[in-house]
Amino acid sequence: MDLQSLQYPVGKYIPNKHPDQALLHQWIKDIEAFPLQLEALVNDASVEALNWRYRPDGWRVKQVVHHCADSHLNSITRFKLAMTEDVPTIRPYYEDRWAELVDSQDDDLTASLAFLKALHHKWVGLLRGLSNEQLQLEYVHPEHGKQFNLAETIGSYAWHCRHHLEHVRNGIASGGKYG
Repeated sequence: MDLQSLQYPVGKYIPNKHPDQALLHQWIKDIEAFPLQLEALVNDASVEALNWRYRPDGWRVKQVVHHCADSHLNSITRFKLAMTEDVPTIRPYYEDRWAELVDSQDDDLTASLAFLKALHHKWVGLLRGLSNEQLQLEYVHPEHGKQFNLAETIGSYAWHCRHHLEHVRNGIASGGKYG
């Protein structure tokens, strides 16, 4: 597999500001299913396998799992900011630096997996309750210099779930090939 395929195993995200109801429903189902799918992938993985990388110079499997907890916490916050403020500017974070913090180095994934289950339960309830008007609410991401609506953000996080599921799958299947 080439480096591009290892980095983007489900392809790069293609923004869609105006998805139809069927696609929105599928995206929300992807987000809903993610915690259990992730848990199934790592449940029987050895500590050694959790420390394998999914690509050269990529994160370790455990860092990907911990990153998802951090990222999805930020996401639900962004949704709530957009729903309660007038086109707020969200605060980005340095995910690469977060991935180096002590909690992202933990071989025990129990807390992050439990957190993802609870967070996704709450998040999916929020997503399913969004009206058509709320789906068009926006926030500004200062790193990208543009506004994102909530409908397209659902799509980007559904992609994020699939993207990182494949990273975890590839990391475990690598047999430690990438370190």
